[in-house]
Amino acid sequence: MNNFFRISKLPILLVLTLFFLTSCGGWNPADSRDVPTGGIDRAKKNIKEGRGISLKGLTGNRSTTFEFGTSNPMWRATFDVIDFMPLITVDYAGGMIITDWYTDKRAPSESLKFTIRFLSNDIRADSIKIIIHRRVCQQKTDCVIKKISSKLEHEVRTAILQRAALLDEGKIDKKVEDKKRKKGFFGFGRSSSREELENQDKLNKRHSGTKKN
Repeated sequence: MNNFFRISKLPILLVLTLFFLTSCGGWNPADSRDVPTGGIDRAKKNIKEGRGISLKGLTGNRSTTFEFGTSNPMWRATFDVIDFMPLITVDYAGGMIITDWYTDKRAPSESLKFTIRFLSNDIRADSIKIIIHRRVCQQKTDCVIKKISSKLEHEVRTAILQRAALLDEGKIDKKVEDKKRKKGFFGFGRSSSREELENQDKLNKRHSGTKKN
């Protein structure tokens, strides 16, 4: 994982830690039966470094591998930002990612789960909806769950959009570079290699020296 991944992940981890440390009190629990269950498809394994995942169920009994490294930037950015959280559901066709419960060691009785819905492929704040559920357990079998609203939603959304914008700019830059290479050094024809340009420069210098003599 590159340095940017580590940097982009760190603020979210810090926000989650602060959330757990400051969320005591003032909370009205709800029956866990009111919390929606997972999506259509279950991931066989968690995303690792946002590179890809094998999903089963979209094409019958066959496993379909989506290489998100080459798909839209919103999905790639989401995997980069929440790659420290285990995933239980990835439904690309339905535009949904659901994480498993995430627990910080400083607050072992509390956990958070993210449901991320993609409303469009545009890199805009209204293109992504983040739903957060909080679980508090007094004992292992005595847990209550509630959907919550907090600034954490904004923090996660902002991190995803910023990362998606960088990925999208990189994709645009790559297209421009490919276009330049196709047009060539002077704007037409095929592109010239470095060796060809160096050889041409040597010939020009020789030709210039011959004229002086």
